[in-house]
Amino acid sequence: MTLLLNTYQSFLKRLPFFDGIPALLLRLYLAPIFIMAGYSKTQMLNPDVTGLSSIMADPNIIAWFGNNDWGLGLPFPALLANLVIIVEFFGGWLLLVGALTRLISIPLMFTMIVAATSVHAENGWFAITPTNPDISAAKVVSWLGIKQAQVSLDNSTQTANRLGKMREILAENGNTDWLYEKGNIVVLNNGIEFSTTYFIMLLALFFIGAGRYTSFDYYLAKRLLVRG
Repeated sequence: MTLLLNTYQSFLKRLPFFDGIPALLLRLYLAPIFIMAGYSKTQMLNPDVTGLSSIMADPNIIAWFGNNDWGLGLPFPALLANLVIIVEFFGGWLLLVGALTRLISIPLMFTMIVAATSVHAENGWFAITPTNPDISAAKVVSWLGIKQAQVSLDNSTQTANRLGKMREILAENGNTDWLYEKGNIVVLNNGIEFSTTYFIMLLALFFIGAGRYTSFDYYLAKRLLVRG
């Protein structure tokens, strides 16, 4: 028993040398998501737009930011759209190399809050609608006596019925080997699940930093400490 405890204590002492790995993995997971989120809002996809204008917000994105009927209905849509591009696109690259990680995590978290509350909140939690109520995460919530969870479970059953009907139609009228070759069909719920998950990951990076040995921030802080 003593040997086991000593081995465990020795393991714990060495563990901090590897604590940069989780932060690195979080950054590598999040960086492409935010880079592409920002990129998709620019005019870079338009071959007719070049130069500085290409990294500005696409007019359709600006319209979506400002429109009250089918968009977000936000004030100063052009300004906000371009600010979001700067935060997401360039912030994603900062996450990738681990530079100014805690600082850039703040506006990125804010964009996730805005996305969750203004775009996804009315759709509930799930990004993709569960189709098996017996294994849905909502079942755990229903055990706690929250009535809204049962609504989600009923929705899963109804969604499964609709997906079954879709598959029947496709089987009768389509080449299912080709249609399902790249994956199965799902029903997009577009809830807050992804934006909340990204927020939590960014919050973790805000507190733990970019990671020991694995980030620009670590070596910059080390260099400044030596100079100090």
